[in-house]
Amino acid sequence: MSKLSFDAAGAARQAVGRHVPTLVADRVASRIFAQDTTLWGPDAESEASVRLGWVEAARISAPLVEDILALRDELRSEGVHHIVLAGMGGSSLAPEVITNTAGVHLTVLDSTDPEQVRAALSNRLTETAIVVSSKSGSTLETDSQRRVFELAFTEAGLDAKSRIIIVTDPGSPLDASARATGYRKVFNADPNVGGRYSALTAFGLVPSGLAGVDIQALLDDAEEAGEVLREDDDGNIGLALGAVLGGTDPLRNKIVIVDEGSGIVGFADWAEQLIAESTGKLGTGVLPVVAQPDSPEVRSGAADVLVVRLVAADADIEISGNQVAIAGGLGTQMMTWEFAVVVAGRLLGIDPFDQPDVEVAKKAARGLLEGTPETAPADFVDGAIEVRGAPWLGEARTLEEALAALFGQLGQDGYLSVQAYIDRVGQAPLADVRDQLSAVIGRPVTFGWGPRFLHSTGQFHKGGPAIGVFLQITAATDADLAIPDQPFTFGELIQAQAAGDAQVLASHGRPVLRLHFVDRAAGVKQFTAAVAVLAGQRPDTQGN
Repeated sequence: MSKLSFDAAGAARQAVGRHVPTLVADRVASRIFAQDTTLWGPDAESEASVRLGWVEAARISAPLVEDILALRDELRSEGVHHIVLAGMGGSSLAPEVITNTAGVHLTVLDSTDPEQVRAALSNRLTETAIVVSSKSGSTLETDSQRRVFELAFTEAGLDAKSRIIIVTDPGSPLDASARATGYRKVFNADPNVGGRYSALTAFGLVPSGLAGVDIQALLDDAEEAGEVLREDDDGNIGLALGAVLGGTDPLRNKIVIVDEGSGIVGFADWAEQLIAESTGKLGTGVLPVVAQPDSPEVRSGAADVLVVRLVAADADIEISGNQVAIAGGLGTQMMTWEFAVVVAGRLLGIDPFDQPDVEVAKKAARGLLEGTPETAPADFVDGAIEVRGAPWLGEARTLEEALAALFGQLGQDGYLSVQAYIDRVGQAPLADVRDQLSAVIGRPVTFGWGPRFLHSTGQFHKGGPAIGVFLQITAATDADLAIPDQPFTFGELIQAQAAGDAQVLASHGRPVLRLHFVDRAAGVKQFTAAVAVLAGQRPDTQGN
C-alpha cells in the first residue's frame, strides 16, 4: 500500500477526538467491511443491502484484468489506439482521474453539448473504440453518444460493432441489447456497487485499462488499503477522515478541497461527486468545493468552512486553523475516501447510498423533450446574453445588475453554484471565474459542467440544506448534431436538461439566474468581462 498519512487541526482535530473512540467502540470499521447493513439505521437497510460491494471491489474485480488487457492488445493489433469513454457521473469521473494520474490519454465524453460531441467524433475516428458505460443501461446521454458514434463508424466504412465496448450491470436493458446486437465486448460490473463507489469496478477499470493504465497495480494498492481500513483502531485514518467530514460541531458543511502536489490529477473532482451525492439529502450534508491553494475559500476562515489539503506523501506541511492534510496513492485514497464518506453518513444520520433527488431532474428533462414547450421569453437581453430569473431580479436590466440581484439572495451560510451547460473542453477557461466570483460574494462557489453534475453534485443542490443560489449558463450553437433515431438533437437535449434542472431547483425554492449566450463566443467574453468588473479587475477586452 502506498503510504497513507493524515493530520488535522482546529475543529477537524476536535471532531476526530470526539467521534473516533466511539466509532472504534461500535466496531464501525470492521462492520463496514463485514457489509453490516444496520450501520445507517432501519430506513437505509434495504439500499445498503445492495450497495456495500465496494468494500471488496479490488478482490472481485481482479479477474477482469486479464480480459481487459487481452482486449487492449487485440485493439492495438488492429490499429485502434484511441479510447473514447461515453459515461456520466461516477462512470466518467473515476476513469478520468485514473488515466490523468497515470499520464495516459483517454477522451472522456460526459456531455451532450453538440460541439463537444462533434470534437470527439472528429478526433482520429479510424483509430477509435468507444466504451459505453451505464450502470442502469438506460442513461440517455450515453445512449445518445453510442448512437452517434455507431453511425459515424459505419459512415466511415468501419465495422461499428467491433469498435463498441459496453460496461453495464448484468441484466440491464443495455446488457441484453448489446449482446443481441453483437458489440465487441460486454463487461458486467458488480451490481452491488453504486455508481459513485464504482472506481475500482469495471466502470473504472475497463476504460482505464484499455487506454493503457496499469490497473493491476491500482487494485493491489486499494486491496492493501482495505486491510488497514477494516481495523477497529484509534489510528484508523479512514475513521478520522469520516469524523472530519461529518462530525464537526457545529457542522462545517463546506469542505474545500485543494491539491498541493498530491500527484493525483483531478482527485478533488472525483471526491466532489462522491461526497455531495452521498451526503446531500434530508436537508443536511456537506458541500465539497474544488479550489486552488490560493482560492478565497482557503483563506476565508469562515465558520462553516473546513479545508482539506491533498499533499505528497513526503511533504513537510504545517497545518493550522480548521484544516486537514492527507496523503496517499490513488488506489489507497479512493478506498479511504469511499470508506470515510460512509462513516460520515452514519454521523450525519443519512443513507450514504441513495440519491433520491437525482432522478427528478432527469424526469423533468424527459418531460420537456416529449412536450416540446416553447422557451419562456427572456426577462431582458443584454448584448449577447438572454437573462431569465424571477421576481427577485427587481429592476435589474443589465447583466451586472442581474448577478448582483442573485448574490443578494445569499444568506450568511450560503453558497453559489455555477452550472455551465457548455463544451467543457473547448470552453475550459470559463471555469476561471470561480475564484473571482468567490472573491466578489465572500462565500464558497462551486463550478459544475452540465449535464454531468446532474449525476453527482446535483443531489446536494436539491436534497441538501436550502442555502444555495444558482447561476445557470447555456449557449446556442451553429453546429447542432442529430441523434440517430431520436426526435431531438444534442442541442435540444442539453437545453432540455438545463431547463428541467432549473425548473426543479425553482420548485424547491432555490433562486436560479439563467444566462443564455445567443452567440457562444461573444457571450463567454461578455460574461467573463462582467465578472471581472464585479471583482474589481480590468476585463480582457481582446478576448484572450
